[in-house]
Amino acid sequence: MAVDVYPQHEDVSAKMWGEIDQVISENKDRPGSIIAVLRKCQDIVGYLPIELINYLSHGMNLPSSEVFGIATFYSLFSLKPKGRHNIKICLGTACYVKGMREIMDRIRSTYKMHVGETTQDRRFSLEAVRCLGACGLAPVVVVNQDIHGIMSADKITDVLITYE
Repeated sequence: MAVDVYPQHEDVSAKMWGEIDQVISENKDRPGSIIAVLRKCQDIVGYLPIELINYLSHGMNLPSSEVFGIATFYSLFSLKPKGRHNIKICLGTACYVKGMREIMDRIRSTYKMHVGETTQDRRFSLEAVRCLGACGLAPVVVVNQDIHGIMSADKITDVLITYE
């Protein structure tokens, strides 16, 4: 769908728009491919800004309301920028009883973010999950794919400082 002028967005470079065009051209004639297209485009940009959703809807010849509805329905998609490192805190009973509240408070006070937010420098995003399936290691925090068990408020700052 190569165009002369791409939508303006500070997080989407001309190179990224070119990659997005490639994804659209490979999938525009494949019925039901919008989820795969959204996934690939989110991988390229890191999230799905509204300008990108509108661009995809035009390129895929779908109503923007349909594309937006899909992007907001599935939890794997994000309309907000994410950090380079995703912190998942477990709010399951075992983790909560063993001190997750204090860990959350320490993350909030140290990095000035709440659950569902990203630090201003986009270093971290914070997500709460109901269970990580590691109750024997409670309280558990996962950073990216790294599992950190038997966590404490004092330990969490030492762990997070290793992620640049």
